[in-house]
Amino acid sequence: MNQSSSADLAALLCSRLCHDLLSPVGAMSNGLELLADETDPAMRQQCLELLEQSAKASTDKLKFFRLAFGAAGGFGEMVEVSEPKAAIEALVAGNKRVEMSWAMDAVKLPKSAVKVLLNLAHIALDALVRGGTLDIGAELRGGNTEIVVRASGPKIAFDETIGQALEGSLPVGDLSSRTAPAHMISLLADKSGGGLQYQLTDDALVLGAVLPQPEGLIG
Repeated sequence: MNQSSSADLAALLCSRLCHDLLSPVGAMSNGLELLADETDPAMRQQCLELLEQSAKASTDKLKFFRLAFGAAGGFGEMVEVSEPKAAIEALVAGNKRVEMSWAMDAVKLPKSAVKVLLNLAHIALDALVRGGTLDIGAELRGGNTEIVVRASGPKIAFDETIGQALEGSLPVGDLSSRTAPAHMISLLADKSGGGLQYQLTDDALVLGAVLPQPEGLIG
C-alpha cells in the first residue's frame, strides 16, 4: 500500500471511530444540557444516570478501538487474551439481545491476531441487527493463530462489500468507513502470510482467520 492509500485508510478508520462515538458523546451533550436547566431532584438524578451510562459507553468504545485500530501502546508483541475479551464484552454489554460464548485456549495472542479478532467480532456484532448469539474462538496450533467468529440470529445483515474487503478483492478506491476495518485486517493477514474467509447463510455469518505467528513468538 502506497503512502496516499495508507493516509486514505487512516482517514476512513477515523471516520468509523467518529461514527461509533457520535451516539454516546451526543447523549452526554444532551444530558449536560438537561442537567443545566433541570431543578427537580428526580429528573436531575436521571440526567446523572444518563451521563454515567454515556461516559461508560464512550470509554468502552475508545478502549475497544484503541486495540482494534491503534498501535496498542503499552502492550508487548503478545497480548493477554483477557484484554480483547474484556473489550468485546464491554461493547456487547449494552445490547441485551446478544448472547456471547467463548472458546479460547490461549493465554496470550500476537498483537496482530488481537486486531483481527476484535475487528471480526465487531463485524459479526454489527450483523446481528435483531440480536442473536455471538460465538468467538481462538487457538494457537501448529505455529498459527486460528480465529473463528460466528454470528447467528433471526436476521443477519451483512454487506457483501465487507466480505470483498476481507478477501482483499475490493478496490481501494471503493473503500468506505464501513469496509475500511475489514480491508485493514486483510492487509494484516496478507502481511503475515495468512488469510481471512467468511461464509454467509440466512441465519448465520461465520468469519475465520488463519495467521502464522510472527518469528520469535513460536514455541
